[in-house]
Amino acid sequence: MAVSQQYWTYQLLIDSELALPELLGAQCTDRPDVVIRMGDVGNGADGGRRQIGPYTWCTSDELWLGVPKVGRFLIRQGSSIVIQVEPGADEDSVRLFLLGSAIGALLAQRGLLVLHGNAIRIGDQCLVCVGASGVGKSTLAGGFLKRGYSILADDVVPIDAAGRALPGFPRIKLWRDSADRLGVDTDSLHRLRPGVCKFNYPLGSQFEPQPVPVRWIYQLDKGPVGRPQFHPTLGMQRFMPLLHNTYRRHFVEGMGRGADHLKRCGDLAGDAHVVQALRPNAGFDLDGLIEAMLVDMQERG
Repeated sequence: MAVSQQYWTYQLLIDSELALPELLGAQCTDRPDVVIRMGDVGNGADGGRRQIGPYTWCTSDELWLGVPKVGRFLIRQGSSIVIQVEPGADEDSVRLFLLGSAIGALLAQRGLLVLHGNAIRIGDQCLVCVGASGVGKSTLAGGFLKRGYSILADDVVPIDAAGRALPGFPRIKLWRDSADRLGVDTDSLHRLRPGVCKFNYPLGSQFEPQPVPVRWIYQLDKGPVGRPQFHPTLGMQRFMPLLHNTYRRHFVEGMGRGADHLKRCGDLAGDAHVVQALRPNAGFDLDGLIEAMLVDMQERG
C-alpha cells in the first residue's frame, strides 16, 4: 500500500500518494478536501462519459483525461483524482499534468472560476494578468517578484465566489529566456519535465498564502505601439477577457458548467477593473511595463 502525504494548495487540504514537492507540506488530522491515489482508471468512455476532445471524456461531475506516454487521470466531484501512470513515464511529467490540467478540472468541479494567468498582490488587493501563451505573463510576474511583490498563483488562478484569488503553489514557472531576462540562474533550478527548458522558481517568503480580493485584471497583448498602452474594457465586453482566458475552457463547457461560468465571469468583471495592456511587438522593456502598470492601477483606484 502506497504511503500518502498531505499538502496545502488553493485553500484545500490534499492527501496524495504521489509526492508533490511543488506544494506546501501539511500535517493535519482533519479530513482531506481532495484525495489523490494511484490506480486503474479504466477507459474514457466508461460510465457513459461523452468525448469532448481527442483524449478527454466527461460527465457533469467526472473528467477522464489521457496524456500519451504520461498517464491517465480521472477527476471526480471536485474531491478525488486517480492517476494511472503509463509504463516508463517520469514523475515530473506526471506531476506537471496533475498540477495543471487535472487540478484545473477539479477546481472547476468545485465551482471556482479558473483563469489562465498569474496573480500578484498589490497592497491589500490583487492584480490578475491573463493573456495568450508566450506573451510574457510569467516574465511579468518575475519582474514584480524582483521588486518585492508577492505572488499568489502562476498559470492556474482560481477565483472564489467572493472575488478573491486563491493561493496556489509557492513557485512560478520560467522559460530559460525569461529567466535570463530576469537574471535568474537556472543551473540550480528543477526542470518541469525532462527535455523542456522551463523551470520551477521557488518564491520563498514572497509566496502569498492567503486569498486576496481581485481589483485589477490586465489582458496582456503585443501590438504596434512604441510604449505600453492601456485600454479599459467596457460594457458587455468586460467579461470577454475572462471567458477567453479561462483555464481549459472546454473542460468547463464539456461538464455542462457553461451558464454558471458565464455568471462567474460577469460577476468578477463587474467588481474589477478590466484592462487591455499592450506592449510593443519589438523588445520587452519589463521595467517600463511594470512602472506603467503601477501608474495605471493607481489612477484606476
